Amino acid sequence: MKLNVVAASQSTKVDAKTHTLVAFCASKTVKESTQTLLFSPKTPPELKNLLASIPTDRFKGGAEETVFIRQSGSPSVLFVGVGEDTKLTAEQMRRLSAVILRGLKTEKSKTARIYAPQGLSANEAVIGLTEGLTISNYEFYNFKEKPKTTFAVEWIELAVEKTSASLTTAMEQSRTVGEAVNFARYLGDCPGNFMTPTQLGKEAEGLAKGTKLKVTVWGKDKIIKEKMDSFLGVSLGSDQEPKFIVMEYKNGPASQKPICYVGKGLTFDSGGISLKPGAGMEEMKFDMCGGAAVIATMGAIAKMGLKINAVAYVPATENMPGPSANKPGDIRRARNGKSIEINNTDAEGRLILADALVWASEQNPAMILDTATLTGAMMIALGNTHTGFFTRDEKLRKRVEAAAATCGERVWCMPLIDDH
Repeated sequence: MKLNVVAASQSTKVDAKTHTLVAFCASKTVKESTQTLLFSPKTPPELKNLLASIPTDRFKGGAEETVFIRQSGSPSVLFVGVGEDTKLTAEQMRRLSAVILRGLKTEKSKTARIYAPQGLSANEAVIGLTEGLTISNYEFYNFKEKPKTTFAVEWIELAVEKTSASLTTAMEQSRTVGEAVNFARYLGDCPGNFMTPTQLGKEAEGLAKGTKLKVTVWGKDKIIKEKMDSFLGVSLGSDQEPKFIVMEYKNGPASQKPICYVGKGLTFDSGGISLKPGAGMEEMKFDMCGGAAVIATMGAIAKMGLKINAVAYVPATENMPGPSANKPGDIRRARNGKSIEINNTDAEGRLILADALVWASEQNPAMILDTATLTGAMMIALGNTHTGFFTRDEKLRKRVEAAAATCGERVWCMPLIDDH
């Protein structure tokens, strides 16, 4: 799907190839009656009359409410409600993008022009809509035939009051972010018999092609040589060789310490000898989503050409109950010499991350961001709406929370004190 930023037109005489015009509407309660107001100041005036003709019992402009109007000889119109709160955010644009794309696909509209609403800057609107449309357009048909009835939107214009080079750049970067999210989703959606540690390494290598990103994938011999016995032990129950994926991006000052990402790469987690319950075990292919997020992040950094230095380490393996697997009571020795007694082999994430974090610390980075699907207890604590994170660095905590707010994520800093 192609996306483009254009200057808003005051007429519906747009490109003849434009099938649908999309305008945002707000609802306003006046003396127990509800009025629906056009919320895009540069929307063609013809649409105001069209909106006024719609009975309020059919469309009130409520949040995520839509109505589609077909017109003979003119583009169709999709009105999208934002509710009563007219202080919009980029995150609302992301969410409404899914509503818009679903409406366009339902009505078999191949092309559209979306008039950016007032209530937020053009930059925020472009970022939110671009990311939202890109993410919402994700499909996964890699292992089955794509239905012939599947409909694809070909291109969408985002109409703003005034175009600029900065808006074009914002769109390009937002598309890169959206594509990175989709790439991480693809890695997680692939089944464990395909997305093995070896395949995960190949995916990282493929992502780096044509960029300044350097990818090195260590095999078992290198892992042993670097004394990563904690990581190695988890892999011994599987016939799949473990891989340690190293990603390096150098595009900042040579004196600048790199940002370091570490991601858990359990391509399948059966629990090992401490076997998980069978119900829901198929979802354990997602235990590499921390690693997937890290790999996709490095790809986005490289494609955007950010002027920074960054490195990433992803220990990738399966956790299976084979004849050589870790047993409860076994002791492994991490790279830093610490011995670890294994009481439960389903606590494998901390074992593979231990060696990765020791290695990362030895590289003396500016900071380490460790990402993992480490425990279901986090969902018990925070539900599936927030990501829990831990840090004792107050400055870093504020940076993480500010970044999360900017990109529409919800995070919650968990306590981490001496008693822990």
